[in-house]
Amino acid sequence: MCLVVSTFFVCKKTPVNVVKQNQTHSRLYSRVNLRVHVTLISPRKRNIKKRSAGLSKMAFTAVWNYSVPLSVITLLSLVGTARCQAVQAENVTVLEGGTAQISCRLQNYDGSIVVIQNPRRQTLFFNGTRALKDDRFQMVLFTPRLVRITLTNVSVSDEGGYFCQLYTDDTHHQVATLSVSVPPDTPTVEVKQEAVEGGEVELTCLSPRSKPPATLRWIRDRREIPGVVSQQENGKTVSVSSTIRLPVERKDNGAAVSCEASHPALGGQKRVRHYRLDVHFAPTVRIIPPPGILREGDSLSLTCSITGNPLPRDVQWTRINDTLPERAEISGTTLQVSRLSQSHNGTYLCQAQNNYGRAADHYTLLVYENVSVTTMVLPTSHHTTSHPITLLITPSYAPDLRDPGAVIETHSAVPYAVIGGVLALLVFTIICVLIITIWCSVRQKGSYRTQEPIVNWY
Repeated sequence: MCLVVSTFFVCKKTPVNVVKQNQTHSRLYSRVNLRVHVTLISPRKRNIKKRSAGLSKMAFTAVWNYSVPLSVITLLSLVGTARCQAVQAENVTVLEGGTAQISCRLQNYDGSIVVIQNPRRQTLFFNGTRALKDDRFQMVLFTPRLVRITLTNVSVSDEGGYFCQLYTDDTHHQVATLSVSVPPDTPTVEVKQEAVEGGEVELTCLSPRSKPPATLRWIRDRREIPGVVSQQENGKTVSVSSTIRLPVERKDNGAAVSCEASHPALGGQKRVRHYRLDVHFAPTVRIIPPPGILREGDSLSLTCSITGNPLPRDVQWTRINDTLPERAEISGTTLQVSRLSQSHNGTYLCQAQNNYGRAADHYTLLVYENVSVTTMVLPTSHHTTSHPITLLITPSYAPDLRDPGAVIETHSAVPYAVIGGVLALLVFTIICVLIITIWCSVRQKGSYRTQEPIVNWY
């Protein structure tokens, strides 16, 4: 019996016998198939051990000569892969109008060509040399590890991917995405129509430009008012609006309402627009009367106090059923009459109006006459000096200071408090006398009854 094992190194194209060991190492780049032929001679033949040892040695030598170069080639390829060049890019977010830094990080750089392109694939820099005439781009750093450029005055049109390309045997590139954030300006408040007392007012808060969209909130008296929010895209930015409807009364005129705009780019701060409600309403009129009682020769000054929105410009002074006195002077809302007389008595009217209504108030003037009375000197037998006495008679009626149109009775010279006290004392005295009289009469009747039995006994 014989056991034959043959060993061959067969390349991809031509098989190679193991016995031929003189082939060059350049053929090791081809795929090798190994076949081993080992022939064991029958024990009957001579020198079987020598031949077996020789064949084993030849097979080992062949395997060694081909396996070692293959291992070396594999190791070199792994080392080459580990030391291959690479490029990395970093994403950037910047505020509109700011400065962006675009960086490309290099690995195992050996001086190959580095190109930086904008989102439109226009070359900005070629190995550190400017290729596009845009002074906003500047090369600030070029090292074997890091390439960095800056872009000033950034706008939303600069947004997109910037390419970092490394040209070697194979082209390597990475994209640095530039994102531009647009913070909102202070919002504006628009009114759809005029606010009228008893109606509703519609207010719209508008933030015309932001990215990402701004958040709007209505605030009144430290409380949030929910509104209807709408958005509209304007290219790469967004317009945001919020609308509210409020019922209004006269007391709401001048009330403060605020619209707040918040945005991630503001860093927790807010852009606030304050607005005061402008409520239109009809005027009110009130005449401020003069203090005290007016007599002949005094001066009259009446002031017409007017409120309203809008405030009436013209004020009309008239006298009911008569004309104003000749000496009457009107200055703005004030009526003045000098040297009063009883002919000036009457009801004076102040009127004012605007587009939303008309109002009036009246004042009744009553001028009192000054009367002087001189007494006669009494004749006596002695020489005395006479002194005239002048008495001032006060009329019995005077206007009420609280109501400009009312006429009330004035206080006389007699103190009513004293008269009332005297009357009360008199009534009290009469009551006491009556009580004493009744008590005495009752006591006298009782004594008669007790004395009758005593008389009969005697």
